[in-house]
Amino acid sequence: MFDKESPVTAALTLQPAFPGFCPVTEAVEKLAVDGGIEERGAIFTKREVVDFILDLTGYTVDASLSEYRLLEPSFGDGDFLVPAIERLLLSAEREGKLTYAALVNSICAIELHRSTFEGTRTLVVERLEKGGLSHEDAARLCNAWLYQGDFLLAEFAPVFTHVVGNPPYVRQEAIPDVLMAEYRQRYKTIYDRADIYVPFIERSLALLAHGGKQGFICADRWMKNKYGKKLRELVSENYVLATYVDMYGVDAFHVEVSAYPAITVIEKAKGGATRVYARPQIDGKILEKLAADLTAPSLPKKSQVREIENVTAGSEPWVLDSFDELALVRRLEAHFPALEDAGCKVGIGVATGADKAFIGDFESLDVEPSRKLPLVMTRDILEGHVEWRGKGIVNPFGDNGKLVDLEDFPKLRAYLEERKEQIAGRHVAEKNPSGWYRTIDRIYPELTYREKLLIPDIKGDASIVYEEGKLYPHHNLYFITSDQWDVHALQAVMRSGIARLFVSLYCTRMRGGYLRFQAQYLRKIRLPKWQDVSAELRQRLADYAETKNRHALNEIVSELYGLTPQELKLIEGNTEE
Repeated sequence: MFDKESPVTAALTLQPAFPGFCPVTEAVEKLAVDGGIEERGAIFTKREVVDFILDLTGYTVDASLSEYRLLEPSFGDGDFLVPAIERLLLSAEREGKLTYAALVNSICAIELHRSTFEGTRTLVVERLEKGGLSHEDAARLCNAWLYQGDFLLAEFAPVFTHVVGNPPYVRQEAIPDVLMAEYRQRYKTIYDRADIYVPFIERSLALLAHGGKQGFICADRWMKNKYGKKLRELVSENYVLATYVDMYGVDAFHVEVSAYPAITVIEKAKGGATRVYARPQIDGKILEKLAADLTAPSLPKKSQVREIENVTAGSEPWVLDSFDELALVRRLEAHFPALEDAGCKVGIGVATGADKAFIGDFESLDVEPSRKLPLVMTRDILEGHVEWRGKGIVNPFGDNGKLVDLEDFPKLRAYLEERKEQIAGRHVAEKNPSGWYRTIDRIYPELTYREKLLIPDIKGDASIVYEEGKLYPHHNLYFITSDQWDVHALQAVMRSGIARLFVSLYCTRMRGGYLRFQAQYLRKIRLPKWQDVSAELRQRLADYAETKNRHALNEIVSELYGLTPQELKLIEGNTEE
């Protein structure tokens, strides 16, 4: 149960600064005072979408909402908070509970940004008065419900039946280091480069009562990519993904966002299927009917909602796409090894942390010949083949993988020391002052001289370019090599609809429909062992490595995988470059 006056620990309801005393508190205060909309990750959700999410979680007027406990962890301008309050007031009026005493424990809402907090507080008072409460009771309820502070640091005593909202879209780089370190200490789901919405989900789930529901609209990247691994584990072990609504290409917000969102309803319960729908029309009546289907005890016969068992798969990426495509991928996963188990290696090119210092015209780089390598960049492969523009990279690593002794290479030493201020200021250099001249990634010179396939990170389709073994890849390029597969034959497979099918299912789309051809997704591709491929098929694959006849290419690849005519049609829809 709630404490009658304070769902949030009182000492943390306001988080004053103590200059020179508490760096974490100072960092919070700075965000509370200075953060603009972009810095705060504020994205404003359309009313129709808010009502839809409230319906999905069961926070509806016909329920006894005064008996529920709703949390909004980042209420901003009140996009979720105000509609929830309006529903609460209508429910309370119907039941004769429109009083301070009956409503005091019904809502808890947090906002970090101080001026936003004050503006929304004024709005809430107005809504409460309009709903039939006295000004005094409206002000008292605001004092009981609304808290200015950091949701990830505030301490909560009660549990909640509902958590709803749109958590902040903030990347780690925008968070002060001292505050990010505090978050990492508290939240196990902050893994790799996780955005701040990830611990928001973790914290909200931890505050749910048994049977409680969390309804969020936010980026769905955590379901598939590397940084969502810990959160996927958490949800798989203790919760049920009850509802997933793909909002790809749907205008759900008042502004555009760079990552496509999804609506998720996660319930604190064990077992159960996931109901899935994609790209709903933003219309109040349509969304109301869709919510009824998504929450019905059993799906209506003519409903377009799908129900999928075993969506949550621990730390592995979760796939919620079309049944037919998913079925094909699962069949291939059961019969063929993953790309790297079939004798291939996936990697990413070198990151330097100071490209202007380490990269230049190859011929003009004034270092010993052994200390530079010709570099291939994304712009060199834009035409679908390599057109090297003459760039090179300074290589501070020897063949043994260790940094060379600068005393042995006077030209290299002079070149680097001339640029020392820029190079030594990087984080990687500050961590290891004696190795200040290293690139972020180790350079393996032998990679230069290997045949390889080059793949840019973000593209509408897989641009798979053959490189004969003369250039080293830059960090905006992924590469594939193989000691077993003929690289030309491998290029044919990677250009087919099979490869794109795997990537499209496992990756998250960027705005414009672009896919991320990153190593973590490329490694999901299944590939037969080279020894299992007939000599005749090997040659046909190699002959079609760079063909523009994509149908013919897919037909050959379908033979490799033993696809049915229906499965061939499926991958044919995944071949446009």
